[in-house]
Amino acid sequence: MLSKAQITLISSLQNKKFRKQHGLFIVEGIKSVNEFLSSSYQVDSIFYTEDVLAKVGKISGKIKSYVLTENEFQKISGLKSPQGILALVHTPEQKELQVQDYKNQHTLVLDDIQDPGNLGTIIRTAEWFGFQQIICSIGTVDAYNPKVVQATMGSLSRIQIHYIDLKAFIKEVKIPVYGALLDGNSIYETDWTHEGLIILGNEGNGISEEIIELVDQPVTIPRIGEAESLNVAVATTIFCSEIARTKKL
Repeated sequence: MLSKAQITLISSLQNKKFRKQHGLFIVEGIKSVNEFLSSSYQVDSIFYTEDVLAKVGKISGKIKSYVLTENEFQKISGLKSPQGILALVHTPEQKELQVQDYKNQHTLVLDDIQDPGNLGTIIRTAEWFGFQQIICSIGTVDAYNPKVVQATMGSLSRIQIHYIDLKAFIKEVKIPVYGALLDGNSIYETDWTHEGLIILGNEGNGISEEIIELVDQPVTIPRIGEAESLNVAVATTIFCSEIARTKKL
C-alpha cells in the first residue's frame, strides 16, 4: 500500500531543494534501476509493479521494497510512459577534486549548462568515450534532477560529477585549457597533447566571459552549412569523438 507520506516524499524529489534536504534522488526505468543496483550507489528503496519484478536484478534485503498496483505507480511516476519501477537512491557525498582526477587525461568542464536533457546526454556520451568524470560550474543543472538521471540511461552510476567554482579551479590548474568557441583553431587541427580541460558553455550564451579569459586554446567545429550553432550535447559528442580518435593515432 502506497502511503500519502511516500507520495509526498517522491513528488518533492522533483525539486533540488528537497533532494538536498532528504539526500535522495529518483531513478526510473528497468535499465537505469538495474544499473544503480549494481553500482557503488546506495539504493534506499524500490517501488515496482508485480509484472516487472522478473526483469529486475537481485534486490538486497537491506533495500526497502514495495509492490504497487498500476494505479498506485502512476501517482509517483514522472514519466509519460512509466516502466513500472522507481528507486530512491542516496545522493553521494561531494568528493573533493584531487589533482589525479584531471592530470594526464582529458576532462569535460561544463559552464552553466541548463537543460537537463543536454546534461544527461553529455554524461552518457562521456562514458561512451571513456571519460571518467565531469566538472560542472555551480550554476549547471543538478545531475540528480530526475530528467538528467533519465537521460543518462544509467551512465550517471559510473561517472563522477563535481560542482565547483570554475574560475578559481581553472586559475589553479597547470594543464592546457581548451574552450569550445566559434572563433578558434579547427578541432581537426588541434593538438590535444595528453591532458587538458575541455570547456563547453551555456546553451544560449556559450562560455562566460570570465572563463573565456582563462582559455589557452579556443577550438571550433568548422561550419560548412548555414546553421547558426550546434546543440551543446552534439558539440560535446564531436569533441569527445575527436579526442578519442587522436589518442589512438
